[in-house]
Amino acid sequence: MNIHGTPYRTVWFADDLVRIIDQRLLPWHFQILDLPTTTHVAHAILDMAVRGAGCIGATAAYGMALAAREAASSPDPTAALIAKADELNCRPTAVNLAWALKRQLDHLLPLPPSTWPENALTEANRIADEDAAACAAIGQHGLSLIQDIASRKPSGQPVNILTHCNAGWLAFVDHGSATAPIYAAHAAGIPVHVWVDETRPRNQGARLTAWELAHQNIPHTVIADNTGGHLMQHGLVDLVITGADRVTRSGDVANKIGTYLKALAARDNNLPFYVALPTSTFDWTLTDGLAQIPIEARSSDELIWMDGPDASGTLHHIRLIPETSPTANHAFDVTPSRLITGLITEHGILPANEKAIATLQPPAA
Repeated sequence: MNIHGTPYRTVWFADDLVRIIDQRLLPWHFQILDLPTTTHVAHAILDMAVRGAGCIGATAAYGMALAAREAASSPDPTAALIAKADELNCRPTAVNLAWALKRQLDHLLPLPPSTWPENALTEANRIADEDAAACAAIGQHGLSLIQDIASRKPSGQPVNILTHCNAGWLAFVDHGSATAPIYAAHAAGIPVHVWVDETRPRNQGARLTAWELAHQNIPHTVIADNTGGHLMQHGLVDLVITGADRVTRSGDVANKIGTYLKALAARDNNLPFYVALPTSTFDWTLTDGLAQIPIEARSSDELIWMDGPDASGTLHHIRLIPETSPTANHAFDVTPSRLITGLITEHGILPANEKAIATLQPPAA
């Protein structure tokens, strides 16, 4: 992704530090945050300085490069490395986090501890490169859906795509999942327009997706979360594409809270509802998303408070609800496979069912 003419990934390793784009400050400030220790990386993940399934996974993988260095000199390196992996495993819903940590442990533990730092960094770079390549491939496969809709519209009319939350470049290492087909269509000269859900309570759509699309010069409109159904009823949406934080082997999808409602509205209006994800987001151990996927309950502060600038650009932290009102902040919901038209992966587009998904399952170790 180019920001002011400079290409960036969301996370990388340099000068013995993990470096990330601090997403808590966007869109007001673009700032690089240096993470010198495993604990700093864990805090960045927990506090959502980084967020999004692929980005969390890659950040944790780079965190393991720091953990390897810290653990190698411990009296019990193996126990120390496992403990540091547990420290990094600090958010429950996005499966990429646990997947990346397990991959690093499986790679490192058979090796001499003195070799861990170099090998951990090599593996982290490999995980990041695979994530970027997978998202680029998702873009090319999803492009066919947009091309097909564009071919049936009057010349010059844009394909109207609704998305939810941020499943863009910021949620991965590069390209994004749900936004990758949009970027590919724009690059191919296909007129597109994106309806961007604000995505309360953290406003990742309004703050992050809109910021990304603006930097790519892609036409878009930010809408309140509950507007999507109205737009669908009036023929103003052609296609819905969302991302995912965890997908079961049967095709149930956990994603940012509010995704399920978009899927219901799309079904009621006979509109295609696609979920874009790399295969690292599948949880091969689960079959029933509603019963088995852990749903993160986050701090009520995310509901109660909001940040934003005034007319002079000064940032303020303001309260939104009465002090006497209790709150609940469920961060994700589960969309059943029956509501999903298809899954866009780096290997192609497939139905959201166990038979199709099984063709992507890696062989048992």
